Amino acid sequence: MKKLFVLLMGIAVAATSFGQSKDVVDIAIGSADHTTLVAAVKAADLVTTLKGKGPFTVFAPTNAAFNKLPEGTVANLLKPENKAQLAKILTYHVVSGNLDAAGVTAAIKSGNGKAVVTTVSGGKLTASLENGKVKLTDEGGNAAYVTAADLKGSNGVVHVIDGVVMPK
Repeated sequence: MKKLFVLLMGIAVAATSFGQSKDVVDIAIGSADHTTLVAAVKAADLVTTLKGKGPFTVFAPTNAAFNKLPEGTVANLLKPENKAQLAKILTYHVVSGNLDAAGVTAAIKSGNGKAVVTTVSGGKLTASLENGKVKLTDEGGNAAYVTAADLKGSNGVVHVIDGVVMPK
């Protein structure tokens, strides 16, 4: 019985260690719902940056979120001549630091219902709570909701969102 317990503890520790070895890029790569995001990160040459030390908080739009954009938008952004614009949009989805769900919620509460965060691109995102969900509002008033939170990586945390937020 003791050997079984030791074996199970070893497996649990190995599984935990393996999960933490994935960075924020690996988390997206491992998700079938984020193939468009991964393609965009590669096209913008942001893989090396986002595999860096961090910590990063990434608000990761799903494929369905990208599909909500006007037809042709994604294909146009993926063109080499639009690399700078694509990088600006993608880094608008990234905040320096490790903002887990509890931290975001606490900031919203201490900010009397909203918290404004500065993105890596230099823009602002406003977080608020609506019907128990974290809502992100971009500088143009467009909103996206967090649908899965706290996917923790070795260099930050990923929160899945149902829309693409856009900088000014």
